[in-house]
Amino acid sequence: MAGQMMPLPVPVILAAINGSEDALAVVLAHYRNYIRFLATRPLKDRHGNIYLCIDETVRLMLEAKLIYSIVTDFQILSI
Repeated sequence: MAGQMMPLPVPVILAAINGSEDALAVVLAHYRNYIRFLATRPLKDRHGNIYLCIDETVRLMLEAKLIYSIVTDFQILSI
């Protein structure tokens, strides 16, 4: 179905929790489009035209927060 993402494999999540750079890159790639969506801001030019642009500062802050949360305090809850 459109709009649905496959979940990340558990071994990738566990490796990311343990600080694996490759696993963190996979997690970032998995959430890249969502982070870009969250960082999109409307900008107006001098003629009043509105453009959607990605705020790189916000994008980098979201990526950094995701990495920090995974490495420091992410917990897997048992079902």
